[in-house]
Amino acid sequence: MKLSEHTTSILKNYATINQNLVIKEGSELLTMSSMKNIVARAEVEEKFPKEIAIYDLNEFLTCLSLFKSPVLDFQDTFVMIQEENNPKNSLKYFYSDPSVCQSPSKTITMPSNEVNLVMSNSDLSKMKRAASAIGAPDMVLERGRDTLSASLVARDKKNDTANNYSLDIETTGDGEFKFFFKVENLKLMEGDYNVNISSKNITHFSNKSKSLEYWIALEPESNYTV
Repeated sequence: MKLSEHTTSILKNYATINQNLVIKEGSELLTMSSMKNIVARAEVEEKFPKEIAIYDLNEFLTCLSLFKSPVLDFQDTFVMIQEENNPKNSLKYFYSDPSVCQSPSKTITMPSNEVNLVMSNSDLSKMKRAASAIGAPDMVLERGRDTLSASLVARDKKNDTANNYSLDIETTGDGEFKFFFKVENLKLMEGDYNVNISSKNITHFSNKSKSLEYWIALEPESNYTV
């Protein structure tokens, strides 16, 4: 098996969420952060022949990078990685015990959502850059009553005099709200996302062009009023 560039990119993204990864038989890739506040799911073009557990995903990716065109052969206890045009150039990578790897057993059933929006790759990238520039650990989506225009603000929710950056964003749904995210939890791959937000303090990000989705918990201070 050869991993596509897209699948490799997903694995690199997952490594920022959790170093552990348990790949089930089939084409679905699931991961969950150690704090259980981020869950990600992707459908990939490859079909993995068996369940494999990787304790250190960054280490595994580094092993793959040793090869120009790696070919993977999944055995009972290890995967053999070989150079496509030179099979003698190989690396034997042993699986971990799944019991020591943190992994979600299933995806999240999203509760009913009150607020919906489209988050463009441009806007998300801009917000992350701004948050980094001003040292803002939080991002808040806020809207007053009787308007569909909301503000997305990078700020420090514990310091009202700290620098902040905001941009307008169109939303649908009723009510007024303040939904708080930790910037460090927005570990999304590049792309445009349909975003559904529930007052149960959970947000669903669904990539508009790929079979890729994230569930990210909101901070406890979040509030929604009809």
